[in-house]
Amino acid sequence: MTTIAINSGFEIEKIRADFPILSQMHHEQVPLVYLDNAATSQKPNSVIEATATYYREYNANVHRGIHKLSEEATTAYENARLKVRTFINAASKREVIFTRGTTESINLVAQTWGRANLKAGDVVVSTVMEHHSNIVSWQILAAEKGFKILYVPVLEDGTLDINYLENVLKTEPVKLVTMMHVSNVLGTVNPIADVVKMVHQAGALILVDGAQSTPHMPIDVQELDVDFFAFSGHKMLGPTGSGVLYGKRPLLEAMPPWMGGGDMISSVKLSGSTWNDLPYKFEAGTPSIAEAIGLGYAIDYLSEIGMENIHQHERAITGYALERLQEVPEIHIYGPSSEKKGAVAAFSLEGIHAHDIAQILDSEGVAVRAGHHCAMPLHEHLGVNATARASFYLYNRFDEVDSLVNALHKARKTFGL
Repeated sequence: MTTIAINSGFEIEKIRADFPILSQMHHEQVPLVYLDNAATSQKPNSVIEATATYYREYNANVHRGIHKLSEEATTAYENARLKVRTFINAASKREVIFTRGTTESINLVAQTWGRANLKAGDVVVSTVMEHHSNIVSWQILAAEKGFKILYVPVLEDGTLDINYLENVLKTEPVKLVTMMHVSNVLGTVNPIADVVKMVHQAGALILVDGAQSTPHMPIDVQELDVDFFAFSGHKMLGPTGSGVLYGKRPLLEAMPPWMGGGDMISSVKLSGSTWNDLPYKFEAGTPSIAEAIGLGYAIDYLSEIGMENIHQHERAITGYALERLQEVPEIHIYGPSSEKKGAVAAFSLEGIHAHDIAQILDSEGVAVRAGHHCAMPLHEHLGVNATARASFYLYNRFDEVDSLVNALHKARKTFGL
């Protein structure tokens, strides 16, 4: 069994021991090789125990009670917000809004800032590689408001046509650019810092989908100078139903609330209502308390290992995977070379549908994703209906890549190829 150690702070077998699901036998026959991390990550014991402890020992609503349980829950919930602030280097905890995930975070911006600021004649720029959540949200609003959406093309090497974006920013009345940091299909790491400068020089704002970057590399929202940044907790060892929207405070202060209800109000009268301070203005109703607490513990875990250590481990294993996959005959690997790529390898095999690939791999204990990965326009651009996708994380070993490649050879034999 291969043991990978980037440095003294990164010991792969010690890390794997913290994830109980990784020790199970898949279909009670073969060891589990979990390579579907871009969809959701597995959870360490510390996160599992943190959420269970909340329900077991101090389950109560937050912000509204003066009894002991509520005070403990409120402290844990707000401590999680402080952890997020530190993790992404937000200027203030008021810039950290808890949501259920990246999709909700993007929709929040569309339905608050977008609804208040976009009108007919305006332009929003997205990209062809976006997740559906960063396409459909704006299409829905555009149908109502009448603004135009333009899409940055994807070049043959899997990178974005930045020259197209630069030209659009110079020639069109762009109000917002909304794009992903790392592609969930191609793995392309987009040059966000450079794009932000271009966008701001044009007088526009930028929203970044960080769902595939935040779990895998250091994020500094102040250094990037993004206006909005969205990510999901469940892709970074946290519970499902946890997520974050970061926004610059002046923008958030000016935005109207999205949902009405408890906790987002300052006062309610039959004649009208006033809103609570940030971030609570955007957190109506009982929040996902256990999920936020769990996300805080996930951040503790990631921070202890070190995001740069994680990033370097993933770069190594992704590079290895791209090399090994090329040994499989009739394989097509999508996206840029490893130096421009995150921990994702999407591929297709000539003569075998992606769903059949995934099913055969599953019988060998290898869990990958198959389909369009909520990126139908990108797959149309690639000329394929579906791809299979292996995605890696901090607990994956190099020998698990070997298992993936061996299973792909079996898939070809099964189909007589």
